[in-house]
Amino acid sequence: MRLRASSVLNHAFMIAFSFIMIYPVIWWVGASLKKTEELRLPTIWPETPMWSNYTEGWHFSANYTFGHFFANTLLMEVGNVVGGVLTAAVVAFGFARLNFPLRGFWFSIMMLTLMLPGQVTIVPQYILYNTFGFVDSYVPLVLPHFFGGGAFFIFLLVQFIRGIPKDLDEAAKIDGASVYGIFGRIIFPLIKPALVTVGIFTFIWSWDDFFSQMLYLSSVDKFTVGLALRMFIDQFEVQWGQLLAMSLLSIMPSVLIFFFAQKHFVEGIATTGLKG
Repeated sequence: MRLRASSVLNHAFMIAFSFIMIYPVIWWVGASLKKTEELRLPTIWPETPMWSNYTEGWHFSANYTFGHFFANTLLMEVGNVVGGVLTAAVVAFGFARLNFPLRGFWFSIMMLTLMLPGQVTIVPQYILYNTFGFVDSYVPLVLPHFFGGGAFFIFLLVQFIRGIPKDLDEAAKIDGASVYGIFGRIIFPLIKPALVTVGIFTFIWSWDDFFSQMLYLSSVDKFTVGLALRMFIDQFEVQWGQLLAMSLLSIMPSVLIFFFAQKHFVEGIATTGLKG
């Protein structure tokens, strides 16, 4: 009986705590259906839901629907995820399996970049991209992901690959496999959980990277979802209901991707870094 009572109390506590955590989302959903005047009221749900906030917010621009900005962002995300996952896997394989001069030194230099604030590199990067005429395009947002995807992702994959027995590599060499064959046929399939983790992190971080998008994109037809949401604030009278409705829709891709890939995500996190 004591164990049963303890279990009931634990479940009750977890349910109450979960409600506290999810309350802001519940308020967000309710606020997206309110009129601007109703937002001052201490109620969660409006008396008359304004579903028109979603339709009018979707068509808030005279020239573009919100679907256009979603398409822009998703197009950019495809390049970011593909580039980040593939190049991070290649670089991590090199550090984890190949022997080359000063391997430890270059790995240390790469890890030191994690301590470098992003604000330090903003000005030189902008000057470089502006010199090549890449400003007001997606190149500054996508191109960096094709150079390893980031030190954090390389480190994550290196730790994962180090946990794979080298006996598999040796057996493949005996059968005549080259370095490229070992990577493509053995290592790459085995690190899929970690690659899913890298892909999810890349997607979410790129989707939320408002500052870089604001810095490099100036044409409305190239705006991403984050910049499109800012256009609501730029209006003379802010339609808060429409803004909250579109911001709620803007998080749906990240939420859906996380839930559908949750199994691989948890597996990649749990099995990464167990061996150093």
